Amino acid sequence: MAPATCRRGAKQGICEDFADPGEEYHAMAVLKVRGFDVYKGLLDGAAQAQMVAAVREVVRVAPLFQPDTPYGKPMSVRLTAAGQYGWYSDRKGYRYVAAHPSGRPWPAIPPEVLAVWDRVTGLARRPECCLINYYGEGAKMGLHQDRDEADFQWPVVSISLGDDALFRIGNTTRGGKTESVWLQSGDVVVMGGAARLTYHGVDRVRAGSSRVLEKGGRINLTLRVVG
Repeated sequence: MAPATCRRGAKQGICEDFADPGEEYHAMAVLKVRGFDVYKGLLDGAAQAQMVAAVREVVRVAPLFQPDTPYGKPMSVRLTAAGQYGWYSDRKGYRYVAAHPSGRPWPAIPPEVLAVWDRVTGLARRPECCLINYYGEGAKMGLHQDRDEADFQWPVVSISLGDDALFRIGNTTRGGKTESVWLQSGDVVVMGGAARLTYHGVDRVRAGSSRVLEKGGRINLTLRVVG
């Protein structure tokens, strides 16, 4: 598999796909974009299926919900979480909470997910939150920083399952040129070091580009050390 290259336009760059969206990955390549390490195809088809099954068990205990932003507008993604903490948003702001909106504690982070953290970070410290975002057709995520955690020395690890997503990477401050890369099912992104507070988001999801999820859409898991 040939290395990917980034084509930089006047305002943003687009990193082309490594392979056709439907291809099952069995080899791993690492794409570096603005300090982000993108592990292309880290999870093969069998590993993706196991992780989807594990996520379904989490959702059974802690169903997906659609939070409001602090500005009163519903987010276009639905989410839930696993671990000691879950991420939450409403008119009071963004924050971590110890229980699902139902009042039940969040379920444990599945071992299949923790194994990915171990593999790409090599850290003894493990995450306390696995945020689960579900992107249906038309869902997106604006440019933002992950800065609700207490200590930014720990990386954030992001796992993609399902439909392709156009992932945009900006700068440590708002504005300026950006670059984008298509994330496909089985890809894993590590945001750490100087890139830990870089703005990033999802511009769009390519509906129907994957058969990993029975009803389509994309699941994004992000692992964070909270405390």
